[in-house]
Amino acid sequence: SVADEPLMGEVRMTLRGESRTHRFLRARLTFLMAATLAVDAVATGAMYMLEHDDPRSGFDDLGGALFWVSAQLTTVSSQMPNPVTTPGSVIAIALAVWAITVAATLAASLAAFFRARHVEDMPPHAPGSPHG
Repeated sequence: SVADEPLMGEVRMTLRGESRTHRFLRARLTFLMAATLAVDAVATGAMYMLEHDDPRSGFDDLGGALFWVSAQLTTVSSQMPNPVTTPGSVIAIALAVWAITVAATLAASLAAFFRARHVEDMPPHAPGSPHG
């Protein structure tokens, strides 16, 4: 639709890094995604090692641990009875803090991007314009 065109244009411009503002957003998003995938991988292994031997745990395999950790990182909880160990509980808290931090950073990054794009699009002599 016509309303989607400006948004998709910004997405394409960000992927291509067409301006300093687009490159900055792309770098922030790339870091958040890569760091979260790394946290997901490390936490999956750690939670499996810490929890799978406890009969109360729902971690029967690495797939279950990956599902649970990934659900925690999206700030959505699962129905699995985890964590059941104290170290697992500490990791669960760290995952919750990470998820909230990523969500807040993403929101702030998008707000800063839209503000910068607004300023870039202002006419040179408009009130508040950095150009004039």
